[in-house]
Amino acid sequence: MIDYLPHRTLLRLLVVLMLVTAPHLPRLPLWESAAIALIVLWRAVASSRQWALPPQALKLALAIAAFVGVYASFGRITGQNAGVALLVLMVALKLTEMRSRRDVMVVMFLMYFLLVTHFLNSQEIWTIAYLFVSVIAITAVLVDAHHPGEPLPLRQSVHMGGRMIVHALPVMLLFFVLFPRIPGPLWGLPNDAGPPRSGLSDSMSPGDISQLMLSSEVAFRVRFEGPAPSKDQQYWRGPVFSDFNGRTWRQSSADLLDRSPPTVEAIDPVRIRYELTLEPMRSRWLFALDVPDPRALPPDSRIERSGALVVDRLITERRLVRGVSAPRYRLDPVLDDEDRERTTFVPEESNPRTAELALQWRDGGMDDEAIVNAALRMFRDEPFFYTLEPPRLGRHAADEFLFDTRRGFCEHYSSAFAVLMREAGVPARVVTGYQGMEANDFGDYFVVRQSDAHAWNEVWLEGRGWIRIDPTAMVHPSRIEQSTLAVMESLSRRGEGLDEFQRLRYMLEDQWDAINARWNEWVLGYGPEMQARFLELFGLADTQRMLLALTIGVCGSLALIGLIAMRRSSPPRITERALLLWRDATRRLARFGYAQRPDEGPRDFVQRVIGREPELADPLGIVLDAYLRLRYAGESSAALERDFALALKRIRRPSAR
Repeated sequence: MIDYLPHRTLLRLLVVLMLVTAPHLPRLPLWESAAIALIVLWRAVASSRQWALPPQALKLALAIAAFVGVYASFGRITGQNAGVALLVLMVALKLTEMRSRRDVMVVMFLMYFLLVTHFLNSQEIWTIAYLFVSVIAITAVLVDAHHPGEPLPLRQSVHMGGRMIVHALPVMLLFFVLFPRIPGPLWGLPNDAGPPRSGLSDSMSPGDISQLMLSSEVAFRVRFEGPAPSKDQQYWRGPVFSDFNGRTWRQSSADLLDRSPPTVEAIDPVRIRYELTLEPMRSRWLFALDVPDPRALPPDSRIERSGALVVDRLITERRLVRGVSAPRYRLDPVLDDEDRERTTFVPEESNPRTAELALQWRDGGMDDEAIVNAALRMFRDEPFFYTLEPPRLGRHAADEFLFDTRRGFCEHYSSAFAVLMREAGVPARVVTGYQGMEANDFGDYFVVRQSDAHAWNEVWLEGRGWIRIDPTAMVHPSRIEQSTLAVMESLSRRGEGLDEFQRLRYMLEDQWDAINARWNEWVLGYGPEMQARFLELFGLADTQRMLLALTIGVCGSLALIGLIAMRRSSPPRITERALLLWRDATRRLARFGYAQRPDEGPRDFVQRVIGREPELADPLGIVLDAYLRLRYAGESSAALERDFALALKRIRRPSAR
């Protein structure tokens, strides 16, 4: 086997290929990661031992097996996850036929393209740093591949690759700042685009939200115009569930089909204005502070009939949301018969003990508000416990929770409370979202984490509309079980009893989060609006001026890079006195038609000129002797330089022959 690349350069290419694919390997099926490692190892050994490359039939079989394997693992060969898996595997398989210069270039440019796919999973600062190092490594191997003969020393090739990337940075920054931004992506991303995220779903069963409680992942960051809302107002509204099948709560199909907004009547003119940076959780909810003002909705958003703020497309990238909410409001003060029937429905023959308790309250003459208060007193006064590890519930989940286990997380309380209200004929539904937030000491914003996920209720009361009820808040702190309390304290970044190491850790995490927030705001959030505001400072608001500035900037940068390259490639400036004098002599002789050849030393050059022009023998002899003594004998005297200058003046144009 004869490779286009020397063995050492090929090994460098294989190492860089593994560097580029490494972030993808944990997300690939185990068989594919093993196959890639084996192909890379085989290629290194094959180059060392000069093995022949596989025959065409075997390469075709491997390609077919790659398609079949990816399809079997993902159920498709398109989309983000399956597409990237297939691309990584095909790049590795390209090594089995990499023989010519063209094959090497294909692998090189595929590695550049492969770097871009990392942004589908992460756009954090560390990702940019990792990819920057990877670009330098690929470019260094590219330099090596174009170097004839033996490979360059590793340090030299890396230095050259890094220098080329640094030269390209000004052009990159100009394009980033000045190239016109358009709203939305340039192309439609597949449904599975974006990193996998935990978050609230479009249904709720016992245990769903308690799993989120164990995650400290950021859900969104929020900055307020003015003072932050009080703790009892920090309810971030998400999906609302009205349909109940006895165990699972889901969104009502009627609410989803009815695109008319709810009726929101503000009780007072106070508004809370905020700017929210939402992480890409692949959901449609914007998680607005309860309740969003219908007259000031973010672009491309709408309020569902249930009061949730949504967009029509899945959020697969960070999104900046500017919201306005009314903290005191009246939501849907009028309830039609269809909505009342839907929000009081419970499956037949389910939770009989809950139904009996509700019937007792109703037969006792209680109105809707009294029934709500009676349920809250029950949670507050009776021995209910708050725990992340509740007992498993069976068919009659509300009965078992209210009368037997009495241990649960927020979804247990909200689900049982809604069932109890419905059995009493009080319209009720479950609202999920986030409750609370924590301030970042190094930034002017607050962080809401997945561990802040929460479920509460809304009941409809005559004349007041839908009002928020949080039955979980009725559980006394003394009835939070110790195992749960330990988990809560371990996740609490402001809890009491933290040692110095934990405080230092949280402080560093806050600093890093503040840096990431600025990165999200100024880099990932640099869209059309921010670009327009920024360029207005320089009088470049309109597109024509923007493109003109971009053209001038790019041309100027390329010209500057060209001048630097020309300057570095030009011969070094001569500063030695002897060389300067000799250059004067060669210039004078060149005017007479005698130029020193590159392979000709000073003595041979003078002898050749004297052979043609004997009358110049005396001055040229003095010039040669003075130059050799000044340059090679180490002599340095004004007399020698004077003799050189005088002899130089005696060199005159030879007489024409």
